Amino acid sequence: MSCVLSKSQEETVALGARLGRLLQPGDFVALVGDLGAGKTQFAKGVALGLEVDPETPVTSPTYTILNIYDGRIPLYHFDLYRLEGAHDVEALGFDEYFSGDGACVVEWAERLEEDLPADLLTVTLNHAGADERSVCFEASGPRARVLAETVLA
Repeated sequence: MSCVLSKSQEETVALGARLGRLLQPGDFVALVGDLGAGKTQFAKGVALGLEVDPETPVTSPTYTILNIYDGRIPLYHFDLYRLEGAHDVEALGFDEYFSGDGACVVEWAERLEEDLPADLLTVTLNHAGADERSVCFEASGPRARVLAETVLA
């Protein structure tokens, strides 16, 4: 696992944008962290990197669970906070998006338990001060390794 320190919300968004520029269909990014750790700010950056219209508000889909944004490729932005576990995702049919024609960014991805894809990039955000965040990247497959190494280069 490799970590960087983001000193502001803008730096967190910029880091997400670096990743977004690299994403391809089928990529899966798991966002992990406490409430207010910066997961949605990172997702906003990913949307910018995927060329989602900057006028489009990117918000956490806490109640809708999934927001779809049109960009260079579709961005499937999930927030699984309100779900009990992987069986809820399966019942809603969201797993079809996980290997579809777009990239998935999933807040509270740990709720998927054993249903997480084998090749995924986990981005963990933690408070490191008032405006600072520790942003850690952990790859669990060859594609995710390329993403992590490129973002951190």
